[in-house]
Amino acid sequence: MIKLQNVVKRYGDHAALDGVDLHVEPGRVHGILGRSGAGKSTLLRSVNLLERPDSGTVTVFGQELTGLGGKELARARRRIGMIFQQYHLLRRRTVADNVALPLELAGLNRTARRDKVLQLLDRVGLADKAKSYPAQLSGGQRQRVAIARALAADPHVLLSDEATSALDPETTAQILGLLRELNTELGLTILLITHEHDVVRQVADTVSVIEAGKIISTEGVSR
Repeated sequence: MIKLQNVVKRYGDHAALDGVDLHVEPGRVHGILGRSGAGKSTLLRSVNLLERPDSGTVTVFGQELTGLGGKELARARRRIGMIFQQYHLLRRRTVADNVALPLELAGLNRTARRDKVLQLLDRVGLADKAKSYPAQLSGGQRQRVAIARALAADPHVLLSDEATSALDPETTAQILGLLRELNTELGLTILLITHEHDVVRQVADTVSVIEAGKIISTEGVSR
């Protein structure tokens, strides 16, 4: 599960997060819905401490991350995958090499990396694109590569930072379907941020609305 308690993050006089409390049950898909500037991205990046709160606590699957630093925090972050709106793929590396990057950093040997990468690409429907480069792929395919890379370390939690906002409606539906499939098959807890109500309706179990750095409501999603 993901639990934020009284989390505050300030930039000068501006409170990007103003006493945020959030509780996401294990195995759920939870959406954070809000306008631009509401604090969505700061909240998401606080979950893996890419943005360290000024105060409050962040706990992920029983481990309080705000109490960690150095190598302990690095180890905890490996179990929290993240996908981005703009993919963040390395253009000079092949699809397979992009997916393999976290495994290289973890010190996995070449044979084990190759086998793992092929499994991940098959899971996201890109087994035939292993030797392609990002520039040769569509936007939806690039996002699938980013998802495969996020899964490389076998995370408990997957964070989605507006991962479908640059995609057309049909491709968005496909990516959301893939996220729901991963949630069901792998038991992943998924936290996604979006400004689109349709995204929440398609994939989330529960949703919180954020305004001016505060969670103003949390409820279940009916489909």
